[in-house]
Amino acid sequence: MDHADLNLIKALDALLAENSVTRAAARLHTSPPAMSRSLARLRRIFDDPLLVRAGRDLVPTPRALELRGEAHAISVRAQALFGPSVTTDPRTAVRTFNLRVNDMLSTAFIPPLLEDLRVQAPGISLRLRPENIEDTPSLRDGLVDLEIGIVHPSDPETRSETLFTETLIGVARSTHRLARAKTVTPQRFAAADHIVVSRRGQAQGPIDERLADLGLSRRVVAVVPSVATALFLARDTDVVSIAPAGLSRPMVDTLGLHAFRIPLELPHLAIGMAWHPRNHHDGTHQFLRERIRHIMTTTAAGDGQQ
Repeated sequence: MDHADLNLIKALDALLAENSVTRAAARLHTSPPAMSRSLARLRRIFDDPLLVRAGRDLVPTPRALELRGEAHAISVRAQALFGPSVTTDPRTAVRTFNLRVNDMLSTAFIPPLLEDLRVQAPGISLRLRPENIEDTPSLRDGLVDLEIGIVHPSDPETRSETLFTETLIGVARSTHRLARAKTVTPQRFAAADHIVVSRRGQAQGPIDERLADLGLSRRVVAVVPSVATALFLARDTDVVSIAPAGLSRPMVDTLGLHAFRIPLELPHLAIGMAWHPRNHHDGTHQFLRERIRHIMTTTAAGDGQQ
């Protein structure tokens, strides 16, 4: 339905309600000649005079009486459909959002986010979805409303925003030889047995590239899908794990692990969130992104992350 059609429906509703071209024009804030032209169009469309003169007044025809109720109902529905959106206040909205969250973020940021939403928007609930293969188009397919972590959108239309960056550190149990070493050199680092974290099951990455530049290589004894699993293995076996410095700090401290600087030039990890354009202008989704942005950047600043 184009704009002209909507105006014609509104004119029909006004004319049948007022039984007067002048009053119908005043009701729609237009001129009597413009309303007369609309009435002429309506008469041609319905092949009926609709309003006929009776003395100084206009009276509806039987066809007009049949149309009156339906014309009003359609006019109201059309104006609601094409009119400005009445956005629900996010603070009173009742809604569930599906989130896919990096495992370290789940432990570091979800608790304060839940506490924040309980106060700011108690009607919002979160459903954390499992971390699937990174290329799964969950955002595009609507299975996930928001992805939080190291985001690599597989769809070019996906919106994303970096919230802070993380530094990678090495982690081992306190009895490991690297924990006792005064200096962790690339050679000592490469000589250790390693746990690799990869949701895709890949054993090689930037660390192996930097080691190769130095003519070194490492032995990977296991590949696991989450940092949490790797840290538990580092606690219970004589292996080295890699972890994000700020995000893993609570678990590293809880497990009594030793953290050390990796003796290689490694890229920082960009931690952010991604969402599909269908949700970009949604008021409640915007509100959730704002609260996540506030919680994550505040906590990250407290941890000394950049």
